[in-house]
Amino acid sequence: MIIGLTGSIGMGKSAVAAMFADEGVPVFDADATVHRLQGIGGRLVPAIETAFPGTTGNGAVDRAKLGAAVFGDDAAIKRLEAIVHPAVGEERAAFLAQHVGKRVVFDVPLLFETGGDRNVDVIVVVSAAPDVQRARVLARPGMTAEKFAAILARQTPDAEKRARADHVIHTDTSFEATRAQVRAVLASLEI
Repeated sequence: MIIGLTGSIGMGKSAVAAMFADEGVPVFDADATVHRLQGIGGRLVPAIETAFPGTTGNGAVDRAKLGAAVFGDDAAIKRLEAIVHPAVGEERAAFLAQHVGKRVVFDVPLLFETGGDRNVDVIVVVSAAPDVQRARVLARPGMTAEKFAAILARQTPDAEKRARADHVIHTDTSFEATRAQVRAVLASLEI
């Protein structure tokens, strides 16, 4: 069984993914995979440098430079996604091959936006109140209200994600209450 875990920026998805892992469920983290593929010696570094000259250095993608190169440019974002998404798909397939017959979590921020929802059995959306989300995001280093708005504009709205979910986990509660929701989702999926 593949559990698709998603949620907009600042909703607490990484914390919820860690809770699934704590419960013994293998987690494929799409963001961490991208970071590894773009990190020192990562296999996407040459392709990204070719597509976006000057955005790499010391054998890795300079995420700030790459972000500046694509920020607000839909065509550039599509070029970047054409490089990144297939590689992440290959990594995801390898992860699945290692965990055949097990319940697994695909932690994918853009699950709906990339069509990944068609490749999972159950969709779990992580959500929080807008004011909680905003405070979390704006507390991140280098984040601005403008960047936050641009990121939200490229993501499926939270209300739509919740409407399309099989389960919603609310993270604007206590850590313990969130963990209880994770356990309840897993209990409901027992076979």
